[in-house]
Amino acid sequence: MKITVAGVGYVGLVAAGCLADGGNHVICIDKDSKKIYNLNNGIIPIYEPGLTEIVQKNVQAGRLTFTTDLQEGVANSRVIIIGVGTPSAPDGSADISAVLEVAGQIAGMMTEYRIIVTKSTVPVGTCQKVSELISAKTAVPFDYVSNPEFLKEGSAVEDFLKPDRVIVGTTNPAVMELMKVLYAPFMRKSSRILFMDPASAEMTKYAANAMLATRISFMNELSALCDACGADIESVRVGVGSDSRIGNAFLFAGVGFGGSCFPKDVRALIHMGRQKGVRMSIAEAVKEANYAQHDRFSKKVLDYFSGRQGVKLGVWGLAFKARTDDTRESPALYCLKRFLDAGMQITAYDPEAGCGELEGKIRKVGSAYDVLDGSDALVIFTDWQEFRTPDFDTIAKKLKQPVLFDGRNLYSPSFVKKMGLEYHSIGRA
Repeated sequence: MKITVAGVGYVGLVAAGCLADGGNHVICIDKDSKKIYNLNNGIIPIYEPGLTEIVQKNVQAGRLTFTTDLQEGVANSRVIIIGVGTPSAPDGSADISAVLEVAGQIAGMMTEYRIIVTKSTVPVGTCQKVSELISAKTAVPFDYVSNPEFLKEGSAVEDFLKPDRVIVGTTNPAVMELMKVLYAPFMRKSSRILFMDPASAEMTKYAANAMLATRISFMNELSALCDACGADIESVRVGVGSDSRIGNAFLFAGVGFGGSCFPKDVRALIHMGRQKGVRMSIAEAVKEANYAQHDRFSKKVLDYFSGRQGVKLGVWGLAFKARTDDTRESPALYCLKRFLDAGMQITAYDPEAGCGELEGKIRKVGSAYDVLDGSDALVIFTDWQEFRTPDFDTIAKKLKQPVLFDGRNLYSPSFVKKMGLEYHSIGRA
């Protein structure tokens, strides 16, 4: 099948690479000429395990090409996928201006029937807006499909190749059959495509992310209560997760969630409710609880060093989670801003992520143990695999004082204390 993907960001590039790997011929388009130049020279703009390999493999096979020419894609592909960004607007709504811009351009270039598929996360009602926009610009027939992505950063390629489910929002039986063919390479064991109307498909994406965010925030609130009561959130997690009605996914207490999806999707759901006169009180609480968890953890560090001047902190992890270089709405950056405001100096290490908006304000080094030199404490924000079994002797010896603040509950408190470190974790008083 001939497919065009508009957008070489996280959503678009993963979709393009994986669809090409399924045997399709994919034209990937972006207006950013620098990104296209880099991709044509084998430089991948984001870190995602397996993505570089799958892109390069399919470029070499001639199934995946990159260009800034949208006209080429519209002329040569029956299916056109929109995978551009939908960031939060100041009022919390999803900014779909890029989606509408691309849809309008496609409409002006169509000369024959096309299927327009939106993989970007868009609010309910976008189907109608895009369809009306295209219809106003062209008389050429088309179908619109809502096909939201459910990829987890850090395992996006695996998630696309072996999806839990694929949501397809369309009411046209012919389009349903075509989408079945498109996803057939990823459905060898069993069909996991769920068909529904476009509005329900759009809502499903927000509902899924808000539900997962709710589990995280609930456990984080429980962790605060565990601290106050002398209970252990890890024991609680195991006990709760063993209930088959609940399961054990997304029950880890930590410093809070971040990234490009959960925070903005929760905000967008709240905004959608406000527009329709329906208060999304649980989503509002999830949002507040997440920021409260950021504050709670950073306060532990700030209170510990209260009244001291010239405090230096070593930090492990800048990305919002492991196996990604994404620092968007990272709890680490949120907390580090508070530390900087308090006059602290930060030396940080992350295997993949940069300093994001804190570039030039903190010092980044190339080794986990380099952050320890001259630091008064070690603070962990990201659960990278290489942080799981560190050399505690080296940590204790290199730090000016052997203090560890663990925002991911990576270690056994009793073991760390035996290794000579003062250990502060979450919900494990």
